[in-house]
Amino acid sequence: MHPRRRAAIQQQRCAQRHAKEADSYTFFDLLSDPKLLDSVEPLIPRHRERLFPPTETLSLFLAQAMSADASCQKVVNDTVVDRVKHGLNTCSTRTGAYCRARQRLPTGMVSTLCCQTGRLMADAVPQTWQWNGRPVRLVDGTTISMPDTQANQEAYPQPRSQKPGLGFPQCRLVGIVCLASGAVLNAAVGRCRGKGGDEQTLLRGMLSTLSAGGILLGDSFYATYFLFVELQRRQVDGVFEQHGVRQRSTNFEQGRSLGPKDHLIEITKPKQKPDWMSREYYDQAPESLTVRELFCGGKVLVTTLLNAKHVPKAELNKLYRSRWHVELDLRNLKSTLGLDTLSCKTPSMAIKELWVYVLAHNLIRLLMSQSALLGDCLPRELSFKHTLQLWNAWRQSNADGSDEDYLASLFFLIAEQRVGNRPQRIEPRAIKRRPRTFPLLTQPRPLARKQVARNGHPKKVK
Repeated sequence: MHPRRRAAIQQQRCAQRHAKEADSYTFFDLLSDPKLLDSVEPLIPRHRERLFPPTETLSLFLAQAMSADASCQKVVNDTVVDRVKHGLNTCSTRTGAYCRARQRLPTGMVSTLCCQTGRLMADAVPQTWQWNGRPVRLVDGTTISMPDTQANQEAYPQPRSQKPGLGFPQCRLVGIVCLASGAVLNAAVGRCRGKGGDEQTLLRGMLSTLSAGGILLGDSFYATYFLFVELQRRQVDGVFEQHGVRQRSTNFEQGRSLGPKDHLIEITKPKQKPDWMSREYYDQAPESLTVRELFCGGKVLVTTLLNAKHVPKAELNKLYRSRWHVELDLRNLKSTLGLDTLSCKTPSMAIKELWVYVLAHNLIRLLMSQSALLGDCLPRELSFKHTLQLWNAWRQSNADGSDEDYLASLFFLIAEQRVGNRPQRIEPRAIKRRPRTFPLLTQPRPLARKQVARNGHPKKVK
């Protein structure tokens, strides 16, 4: 028998054994958890019986986010066909009713459901999935493009590098992610331009998400004095890459040596109070902090994990390398699900759409966590896209979602595919296939239309 076939059979037997031993589906049962239902029920608006009530609208909105064809017309067409298939009265294939139902859907309901789902998943994570028994949280930010409408431009202006009429509004998204399960625990959205939209500010509004005893991983942008102060106050440890300016001036001959290129140093409070900080908070902040600096993996790391015996350099290096998972999570959100470019033309609907995508991401992560638990592996070893494809196929099959045997088969299929572990993989950030040879738009579209009407289309660029 082929080794891969033998391994697949062993994985399936292991999953079946775990399924028989388990009293319930630990993660999948979270969807009916009373805490989840209690937190969302007060946010459901009062409504009369319609074709698209709030819960049904949210379900369709999620299906739209998970579909390759994420158009409103596709969702409405599927609804019409499903009603005909089940002998119900047909409805119009026009999208107006569904779009108005999406507008009535409260953004707070979607965001609360998303954060609550993430927290319940993080609380259900087995201790064996954690790092030395401690929960690890990842933080990172990214930018998201919106349709070029006047309302979006006023709320989330385009970058200054883009000429008026040629750019697209952009918002900044910062998320806190559970390393073990991959679920988004919280997220914050802000403007890319102006005060209050930078990653540090957005993160400060979410620090209550972190629990005592946890660890926060981030890149060099987050290695600031006052973030370390706040993490220390909340009894949370931080591991970050040292800021570039500070990294270049790091002298391992100073401070208390813990080993080769590994030492403890005192960092002092900045003399100038930041604009966002109150005078009272600044005065209460300690005058200095003890942190650990070490060189490993070609980077200088700074952390509050000070005990070199309990946390050796090699272990810290391995832990920080797992920070890359948040980059993959953002890629899954933006590329696999399609969050990279929003489609809604008003700021309120665009932010609502963003939260729906994050909720869809959490639901896929929930399936992966349940499959990993039954398959005796880690959720990070499973493929996000493979899970998404299986879920879409399972949903379209109109199977009974309460059938445990059918659910078990779905989880076995998800756990069957494992992603490769290639820590030393290096790939150029370039594509081989050439893009289509259309020239770039260098003037506002209305002016370009007039020029085409007057002079015809320009010659094709070779």
